[in-house]
Amino acid sequence: MAGDQYQEMYRRSIDDPAGFWSEIAETFYWKHKWNPDEVCTENLDVTKGPIKIEWFKGGKTNICYNAVDRNVEAGDGEKIAMYWEGNEPGQDAKLTYSELLNKVCQLANYLKSVGVGKGDAVVIYLPMLMELPIAMLACARIGAVHSVVFAGFSADALAQRIIDCKPKVVITCNAVKRGKKLIALKDIVDVSLADSAKNGVDVGISLTYENQSAMKREDTKWTSGRDVWWQDVVPNFPTKCDVEWVDAEDPLFLLYTSGSTGKPKGVLHTTGGYMVYSATTFKHAFDYKPSDIYWCTADCGWITGHSYVTYGPLLNGATVLVYEGAPNYPDPGRCWDVVDKYGVTIFYTAPTLIRALMRDGTEYVTRYSRKSLRVLGSVGEPINPTAWRWFYDIIGDARCPISDTWWQTETGGFMITPLPGAWPLKPGSATFPFFGVQPVIVDEKGKEMEGECSGYLCIKKSWPGAFRTLYGDKDRYETTYFKPFAGYYFSGDGCSRDKDGYHFLTGRVDDVINVSGHRIGTAEVESALVSHPKCAEAAVVGIDHEVKGQGIYAFVTLVDGVPYSDELRKSLVMTVRSQIGAFAAPDKIHWAPGLPKTRSGKIMRRILRKIASRQLDELGDTSTLAEPGVVDQLIALADS
Repeated sequence: MAGDQYQEMYRRSIDDPAGFWSEIAETFYWKHKWNPDEVCTENLDVTKGPIKIEWFKGGKTNICYNAVDRNVEAGDGEKIAMYWEGNEPGQDAKLTYSELLNKVCQLANYLKSVGVGKGDAVVIYLPMLMELPIAMLACARIGAVHSVVFAGFSADALAQRIIDCKPKVVITCNAVKRGKKLIALKDIVDVSLADSAKNGVDVGISLTYENQSAMKREDTKWTSGRDVWWQDVVPNFPTKCDVEWVDAEDPLFLLYTSGSTGKPKGVLHTTGGYMVYSATTFKHAFDYKPSDIYWCTADCGWITGHSYVTYGPLLNGATVLVYEGAPNYPDPGRCWDVVDKYGVTIFYTAPTLIRALMRDGTEYVTRYSRKSLRVLGSVGEPINPTAWRWFYDIIGDARCPISDTWWQTETGGFMITPLPGAWPLKPGSATFPFFGVQPVIVDEKGKEMEGECSGYLCIKKSWPGAFRTLYGDKDRYETTYFKPFAGYYFSGDGCSRDKDGYHFLTGRVDDVINVSGHRIGTAEVESALVSHPKCAEAAVVGIDHEVKGQGIYAFVTLVDGVPYSDELRKSLVMTVRSQIGAFAAPDKIHWAPGLPKTRSGKIMRRILRKIASRQLDELGDTSTLAEPGVVDQLIALADS
């Protein structure tokens, strides 16, 4: 897309949102059309009454029909919908759109047979098998509300979510292997179901997929009457299943996201607007073409796996790669081996993975061709310029544009993102807003700032992909997102805009450290540290400081083979001083052989804050970490 074409479309999306989004929505199948006078109804101002966002209300559709049946009916039944690459090299499978439709219908028919209907919740606790997107689509087909829980969460965390949404069925598998590690998922489910039952929520059925490469059926603990093997029942059902036509504003899924308090928030997305938005953002932000082979490394347990592994791509009739394993198993070249094997053209991943691969050196990259790559994407956190340049120069051979996407679980799809080829990129910048999105940067008082500035990122007006509420907690929905700045959706993120109008995300506002009156984004300090040639990764948190209010505490992972030394500590501090200023110099550099991360690669800053402030009795649940042993290593190195 050319820049002037973007300008024209963007202008129209702001001046005439109803016309702009209606035209796009009409390219999908609707059983009944929405009222053209009520394309969008909204109130984002808490001072004027309850928050309300509705798109295409009265329109009847089904996202599963649009993502699967519509492609088959258009003659693409034999096109590959999904490739699956297992944990061990050589384990793989694929499904055409016709085969996908048959499998979705069989599971949908099974769910109906056990009493799951429109509006009922189903919790899905599965690893990245093709059965995970199949389960999501089967729920959507019959109007049930799916809640995917990332299969790295502990039994406690899973129970919390089951108790909150009271599902009729939990779908899981007996076990999974990630790298060399075996994780007995069903054991975790068993504990969580016992816990839920004690809290008054009894789930009648645990539908369990036998993942033979990880664990055999006879080694799986079993509760007869409740536990059912997927392979024993689902394949016996017919491969045709009627579609439940739902209102555009009927709920599609619940996805729990961690709040600043301990209790997870159930983010609720509805059907019509989310469908239109996830499909449109996918199409433009990755410059999608029907011949593309698309790989997003995210897990479906997160919003990225909903919008950009399952719904967005399939709504465009794309071929998606689903990868079960760890990205660096059996060695750090696995990603590029997979790229070459399938001819991946679009590769979408997180900065954490990019930095981990950087640390392992370029030889694991350059031994593979990667010539098929056309577009690269980044998601999940602000990408520091050093990692951006490495991604661009080394992975993409300086020929693939990077879509550095800013968005959230709550937004449903990309909000600020480059469109490949439409304008020049700047390392570390998400660039400009997507169609229909009006980002504003406000100061502490909520006053909009013009031109070059830095402050709080808010969104004016609604967009079709916006979440509609927090499940069962409308008050928290309004208080968290709409009360801080009346009339706006508050993202919780800091942002700066340069003289050219490019947006640079500076991280969560609660990840902003106030040192002697200076507001310092942790992402900014991390980016400076990682630019040091001997630093592979850094995570920065704030700690109480009796003089400055807050001090800067940095956990630093060094490049392999580099020894710890006081000289290196000084050199790292000097790098930050020279890049940001003396006020941003870390008070403490804590050597970190590894950082506590979830299996999706998100750094658990909550744990780092506790270690930094020596509140070791308050570390909380560390079972969801990819490597729980990292925490003990960090505590041991606290004073070294």
